[in-house]
Amino acid sequence: MAESTSLLFNPRTYDPAHFDPETRRLLRATVDWFEARGKRRLIQDYRSRVWLADFLEFAAKEELFATFLTPASAAAGDGDRRWDTARITALNEIFGFYGLDYWYAWQVTVLGLGPVWQSDNADARERAAGLLAQGEVFAFGLSERTHGADIYSTDMLLEPDADVPGGFRATGSKYYIGNGNAAGLVSVFGRRTDVEGPDGYVFFAADSRHPAYHLRKNVVDSSKFVSEFHLEDYPVAPADVLHTGRAAFDAALNTVNVGKFNLCTASIGICEHAMYEAVTHATNRILYGRPVTAFPHVRRELTDAYVRLVGMKLFSDRAVDYFRSAGPDDRRYLLFNPMTKMKVTTEGEKVIDLMWDVIAAKGFEKDTYFAQAAVEIRGLPKLEGTVHVNLALILKFLRNHLLDPVDHPPVPTRLDAADDAFLFRQGPARGLGSVRFHDWRTAFDAYAEVPNVARFREQADALCAFVETSAPDEEQSRDLDLLLAVGQLFALVVHGQLILEQARLTDLDEELLDELFAVLVRDFSAHAVELHGKDSATEAQQEWALGAVRRPVVDTARSTRIWERVEALSGAYEMAP
Repeated sequence: MAESTSLLFNPRTYDPAHFDPETRRLLRATVDWFEARGKRRLIQDYRSRVWLADFLEFAAKEELFATFLTPASAAAGDGDRRWDTARITALNEIFGFYGLDYWYAWQVTVLGLGPVWQSDNADARERAAGLLAQGEVFAFGLSERTHGADIYSTDMLLEPDADVPGGFRATGSKYYIGNGNAAGLVSVFGRRTDVEGPDGYVFFAADSRHPAYHLRKNVVDSSKFVSEFHLEDYPVAPADVLHTGRAAFDAALNTVNVGKFNLCTASIGICEHAMYEAVTHATNRILYGRPVTAFPHVRRELTDAYVRLVGMKLFSDRAVDYFRSAGPDDRRYLLFNPMTKMKVTTEGEKVIDLMWDVIAAKGFEKDTYFAQAAVEIRGLPKLEGTVHVNLALILKFLRNHLLDPVDHPPVPTRLDAADDAFLFRQGPARGLGSVRFHDWRTAFDAYAEVPNVARFREQADALCAFVETSAPDEEQSRDLDLLLAVGQLFALVVHGQLILEQARLTDLDEELLDELFAVLVRDFSAHAVELHGKDSATEAQQEWALGAVRRPVVDTARSTRIWERVEALSGAYEMAP
């Protein structure tokens, strides 16, 4: 039981000993705060859609956001304050475990801070650090009702202020802005009326309490306050200007790069809590005189859910290392980041769906965490760019990653107490085609004796051959429907690579890895069949697709042993009433 449960977050046994003392204290204090509230209150608050005032009061008292979200350069010598992606992801997982509403207030604070920490405006940076210390939350004013997050088409207009040199008057609306009801600072994207093109972009800081800031409504029915607000002749002083011109455009994209990473571990936390409930219910449910878990299809579904969740954790943990080790000459994180957003969050949906098929009507009951998990897991693939947008982004790296590797120094596990300063000096948000990668085959070579890793490697090699001989031509390259099917195949190879790298670093047992890759082999085959059926697929591409289908290596004894680990989750954790 210990081995099985240790792979999942369990509040009963959680001890983040790999972090420094203050980080450990704050993570544990956060867990204890939620546990003290109990399950009834957690669910009641979710269903009554109350604003999270008591949670934010706790966070302010502990200086939780200030400690985790103030980079060392703005920390005024406080050694515990830094932007440390490893511990940020640990907190994401905890928030997801207890409820996405709590994570969301934190997430949009992360996004709101992005343009500030990238700015050279010392006054704004000092103001933001002070607001964090006071327990304030932040907001990211990018998207609009008409244009969504299309930053080329913003209608937030800034007129030069004749009475304030370097100042403006801002008028316009923003839509779908989290924390817009309470943010001490809202980073708002707009454009000048007197400058054409990208040179006219501006990011500026606004205050949700200012009289010229008009809060219109919460656009969702939730404790998440996802606001629509309108600025009417809002005074923007020079001290409020964060970025101008192309730097404002880059700040928007680079902020999303930082923020979207948080979605994967929030998804993991949701799935972990739901899994404890689902397995506990299924093992204690008698149907037709037998425990539900005696049925082979139930064991298969719960085992698949478990190994998928393990894969989500392995991939995300390894992606942290690339994020933290990034620099001007190593931007591999620009692939692994949309992978965490797209692949890990959609895996989370599959995990919930597999468990829901088992527990059926139980998943609707109002006294379960699962009922909210089944709803909230849907949102994460749709935030910070849709799955399709991120798949299209991933495709930009396909050829370099698969076919043209270069030497990179090995990236170690990064749990050290360091400030991830590069994330706020990423530079121009372009040049993705020049990003180069180490050889993905090395990770697979280390597990060549594991049957389903070897079987999946055959499929990955086949994808390389597809890119070399049957890649979409110029006309097909305009068919996004076809390209997205190719993107799913490529994403599986990248997913498998980082899973194997993390497995090696953590000495994960090969039997569990074999069961996980049996699932990935099936996934690759399914996407190959999907490609075969695309309207514009050529005869050669159709032939390739069917040739890439593989059957996983079946080992009944192995699957039974992995099932026993899943069954051991029954009763391993249940939140106190």
